Amino acid sequence: MNDSSALPTLPTTALADFLGREQVMDIGIRSLWAPAPKVAGPAFTVQCPPGDNLMLHAAIHRAQPGSVIVVESGDTDFALAGGNVCAVARRRGIAAFVLDGLIRDLAEVREMGFPVYARGVIPIPGGKKAVTPLGGTVRCGGVHVNGGDLVVADEEGVVVVPRGRQEEVLRDARAKAAKEAAQSLDDWAAAHRARIDAILAERGSQD
Repeated sequence: MNDSSALPTLPTTALADFLGREQVMDIGIRSLWAPAPKVAGPAFTVQCPPGDNLMLHAAIHRAQPGSVIVVESGDTDFALAGGNVCAVARRRGIAAFVLDGLIRDLAEVREMGFPVYARGVIPIPGGKKAVTPLGGTVRCGGVHVNGGDLVVADEEGVVVVPRGRQEEVLRDARAKAAKEAAQSLDDWAAAHRARIDAILAERGSQD
């Protein structure tokens, strides 16, 4: 799939309609600064055990420009990254961090405009001891993510488009978005009411 450049024009809501709940990260993974930046790019996956951030720090020098670094951690006691790590990642062309964990130096990150979707902020950093493979399957925000899956994030949340479904999902989401853009609110309201009334009638409503 070579069409990831078009993804930022599609909101996560449009993609989620075709992906289902299992491909949408939980509500704890959110942009750490506002307005939430729109992010889209292939996942570069990392595993960091609680209390350790070595492999995220290694990943910023290994991920390709345009990548979204996605980290499985689950740690809410130590930061995975800080301002300098985000600055180097930004300089190398990394599109964003999506972390099942925390960062620190939020003011610096916000000022530089580097997109970070994570669970929050804490001022103490983790250690650097645990070596784990890069690019494997990780679980972030309740979603299994593989290297090369497309990650899309905006103010609504974070969705993951599996590598094997990208063409299908993008085609269908674009078609739906184009149809909705061409439809007036009056037309939408009429179709919506007809649909709701039909469902109510099907379920025995007499109203």
